[in-house]
Amino acid sequence: MTLDIWLLLGAGIVIAAIASVRIAHRTGLPSLLVFLGFGLLLGESGFGIPFDSPELAQQIGLTALAVILAEGGLTTTWSHVRRSVPLALVLATLGVAVSIVVVALVVQGLLGMDPATALILGAVLASTDAAAVFSVLRRLPLPPRLAGVLEAESGFNDAPTVIAVVLLSGASSSSATLGTFLVETSVELIIGAAVGLAVGPAGAYALRRVALPASGLYPLAVLALTFVSYGGAVLLHGSGFLAVYLTALILGNSRLPHRAATRGFAEGAAWLAQIGLFVMLGMLASPEEMPSAIVPGLIAGTVLALVARPLSVMVSSLVAWALRLGRVSWREQAFLSWAGLRGAIPIVLATIPWAAEVDGSKDIFNQVFVIVIVFTLLQGPTLPFVARKLGVAAPGEAHDLEVESAPLEELKADLLQLKVPPGSRLHGVEIFELRLPAGAQVTLIVRDGKSFVPSATTRLRANDQLLVVATAACRDQVERRMRAVSRSGKLAGWYGERGLE
Repeated sequence: MTLDIWLLLGAGIVIAAIASVRIAHRTGLPSLLVFLGFGLLLGESGFGIPFDSPELAQQIGLTALAVILAEGGLTTTWSHVRRSVPLALVLATLGVAVSIVVVALVVQGLLGMDPATALILGAVLASTDAAAVFSVLRRLPLPPRLAGVLEAESGFNDAPTVIAVVLLSGASSSSATLGTFLVETSVELIIGAAVGLAVGPAGAYALRRVALPASGLYPLAVLALTFVSYGGAVLLHGSGFLAVYLTALILGNSRLPHRAATRGFAEGAAWLAQIGLFVMLGMLASPEEMPSAIVPGLIAGTVLALVARPLSVMVSSLVAWALRLGRVSWREQAFLSWAGLRGAIPIVLATIPWAAEVDGSKDIFNQVFVIVIVFTLLQGPTLPFVARKLGVAAPGEAHDLEVESAPLEELKADLLQLKVPPGSRLHGVEIFELRLPAGAQVTLIVRDGKSFVPSATTRLRANDQLLVVATAACRDQVERRMRAVSRSGKLAGWYGERGLE
């Protein structure tokens, strides 16, 4: 086919995928399954477009994952995840190790797998998917600490799992013993972290002081900096994924020009990366080979969801508690266990042993493909229900609204949206009784589908949606005050309620 035909085909796929996102959102069907379906339709079993190169799929997949991780870092609010980072790091390291070992031991016993193959399967399945987790968190209101653990874990755990899969697949001669495995993994993580922590602040410093001639250049510069970090870390034999996530996290939380436009651009780039990634993986799959992978895939997926993931969360929580990094209740542990979503990342990781021609690697790819489809359908749509049943949902939590507004940038302010949930003590409270700090103001209320500017004596009602402008200096104080009033009413301070999580 000519280039014109490829461009037309690519544009058609993107437009169809964008339209399908709206349909998937309304029906609750995870969009990644729709994109995979497009790939299967275009592949050899559908329209017959040939694509059977695991090496090319691996390279494209890792690049797309870097874009997705960059978007995740750029859109993560540091103040929300700061207290969650220690537990997230334990989950992303010790939790990954526990998950690998448990899956390997159980599937080796149940399926009679070779020990090396079982370890590779465990490593491939150990990472939660950043795109899937970020997508769920944007529509599922959770307490900041719990949401922060999921965000940070999904950003951090890609690095150790990629390293583990590469080493276990025999891509490194240093993987002969557990000691050398741990040393090499630690070195790669340290190098990746160092590069990310160097490029991020340097890039933020430069962008604040260099007046670019067009606003559209700032988003390009930010995304380019994340790839400078990724490429630099890889050249130094470090973890490019950890470097790109840390760089993006630093840049996303720095007061840069046109920050909202940068986040919007990064989100669009991540969506494009997801569409291309899932369509490509769908084209790589062979539907005629899937039936033989259904039973072992379901067994391995069940072990992962009901045994390995809960054990990894429980062990990590106990270690975090022993190290005085914070206590995780059993309800939170149960939700973290069920919210360990798998998406594109395990399928991409499964191309690594396949490209290295490891024995049984094609079977691993097929089994992982089955696991992702089945358990994405099972876990993703049920997360809101599980959150409500476990009592960890927080419908009254404020969340960011991205608005490209120069005055807000000059004021170093954020625009927050908050809904008054049924049963909240905010119902009946007048605006002036909120006693928000200086620098914060309720600017708009949406009630029964109509909006109006409130006065100081406007009474809040259940299901009201509030828009609050708050400067960066008082944002945390605003969130704590709104949380406190929601729990204990306008006299929350008298009752000792401080709005802590």
